[in-house]
This record gives sequence, structure tokens and C-alpha cells, in this order.
Amino acid sequence: MHITTDPWVWVAFFFTLSVYTFLWKDNFLYKIAEHVTVGVGMGFAIALWWQQTVIGQFWIPLKTDFAHNFHLIVPAIMGLMMVTRVIPRFAWMSRYALAFTIGAGAGLGLPRVIQASILQQLSATLLPINFTAHGLGYNLIIFIGVLSGLIYFFFSKEHKGVIGGIANIGIWFLMVGFGATFGYTVMARLSLFIGRVLFILKDVLGMQLS
Repeated sequence: MHITTDPWVWVAFFFTLSVYTFLWKDNFLYKIAEHVTVGVGMGFAIALWWQQTVIGQFWIPLKTDFAHNFHLIVPAIMGLMMVTRVIPRFAWMSRYALAFTIGAGAGLGLPRVIQASILQQLSATLLPINFTAHGLGYNLIIFIGVLSGLIYFFFSKEHKGVIGGIANIGIWFLMVGFGATFGYTVMARLSLFIGRVLFILKDVLGMQLS
């Protein structure tokens, strides 16, 4: 075991422990780590935006070939209009830029949402039901799960009799789906925790792990 002498590693170690002190309670060390993380993230985002967007996608193309890139002035003006939000006298100008941005974003995002959340789901539900030598195909299970889940959310008829039985099956499918989603969330958090533990053992303490 060889403990590191790199000061930046010790800084990272300090903030790692500071974040996990929140498991005890909200305290001063956690607030320091929180504020530093937000501040560094915001500073990095602003620097990245300046280099890649303002310089890379606006200034350099405009300076290199103004005749073919003069249309970039329009989004630049709209960007400046958004900045007027911090000036009460001219804050009304930001509404036009925000309205255009939100409208364009909704228009571009709507087809993707329909494709991913509706059409792809319909395609997966309408796959052929194949019976194999080992039992029922997975497509039949998907079809039953989707149908029973939709019936569970059908409130125009009271859930009694056959409708109630199918709705109860839908509840079980929903519970399995929510449980799997929660399981993935827990696995993601454990993965982050394992990464921090490996950082302490390998980078801070210098332990050689096989």
C-alpha cells in the first residue's frame, strides 16, 4: 500500500467524503461540496458554451465565410435577447426568443417522442405470437401485459368480473415494471458508490487490486 502525495487526489477524497456525510445529516461539509460542484459545473458549461458555440459555431464561420454564414446573425441576436432577461427594462425582449426556442424544440421533439413512446411500443406489441417447444413466446407475454395494463387504466367501466380480473393482472405487470425500473436505479447508485470506493482504495491508498 502506497498512500498518494498528489494534492488533487486528496482534494477529490475530501469532497467524496463530504458528499457522503449527507447520509448522517445535512451539514456544513456537504454544503461545501454541493456549492463547489454546482459552481465548477456551471463554470465548465459556460467555458464549453463559449468555445464551442460562440467561437466555434458563430464567430469562426462568420469570419471565414460571411457570405454563406450571415444567417448565423439571427440566432446570435436571439441569444442576446435572452440575456436581456436580467435587465428589467428590456426583459420583455427575451419572451420572443424563448417562445421561438420552446416552439422549435417542441416541434422537433414531438416526432421523436411519438416514434419512441408510441410507434415503437405499438410495433413491439403487434409482433407475431410464436409458440415454441419450450412454451409460450415472449411476444404473447408482452401482449398480455400491455392489454391488461391498459384495461387497468380504463375507468369508464367498474373493475368487476372479467374486467376486474384482467385489471388485477395488469397491476402485477405494472408492479414488475416499476420494480425493474427501481432496481436499475439502485444498481446505478451502487455503481457510483463502488467507483468511489475503488477511487479511495486505488488512487488514495495505492492498494493493488486484482
